[in-house]
Amino acid sequence: MTPEDLEALFTRPDGRYMFARWARPLTPVLFGVQDKTIAVFRTATQQVADLAGVQLSQVDTELGANLMFFFFREWEELRAAPNIDQLIPDMDTLIDRLEQADATQYRLFRFDGDGAIRACFVFLRMAGSAAQVPAETLALDQMVRAILLWSDGAFADRSPLAAVGRDDVVIQPDIAAVIRAAYDPVLPDAADDSAHALRLFARLPQEG
Repeated sequence: MTPEDLEALFTRPDGRYMFARWARPLTPVLFGVQDKTIAVFRTATQQVADLAGVQLSQVDTELGANLMFFFFREWEELRAAPNIDQLIPDMDTLIDRLEQADATQYRLFRFDGDGAIRACFVFLRMAGSAAQVPAETLALDQMVRAILLWSDGAFADRSPLAAVGRDDVVIQPDIAAVIRAAYDPVLPDAADDSAHALRLFARLPQEG
């Protein structure tokens, strides 16, 4: 992975470089799933948190929970969810746009005053091919996408996961290395200068 590759992972469509990581323990909660799926997500959350060196907690003292996953079959269901409009600004407009795009997922981040990730709300429409994805794959994929503020196109052409054998998946080695480097204590919790990508690159394992 080159410095340019790293820069692209955190560059917005308008060309702005925007990097952010968590600076507080993760307190995940899931809505709309069975208990067995909660256990699978708990395992994936622990795996990605261990990779990043982020702690897990039962309660966020400010928010209660700061990493929320909502599962449903159609976007229209969100309109009837109690208090969901307090999480999503311009909810009706956003849902219309997601329906028109036939989207299956959407992530909304909130940030602290210094730019670190304060909360992440993940909305997953379990319909069509998305409903056929194994829970273990879905959980690990979503946790990778929530652990950093990736660019919109970071995983447009490739999955952050790799298949191992017939049934298992792991985080792509280069993506795992980026996550590990991104949480180096020396680096800032947020950055808007693309020179940050060079600092990330310096912390990746080098071949040879």
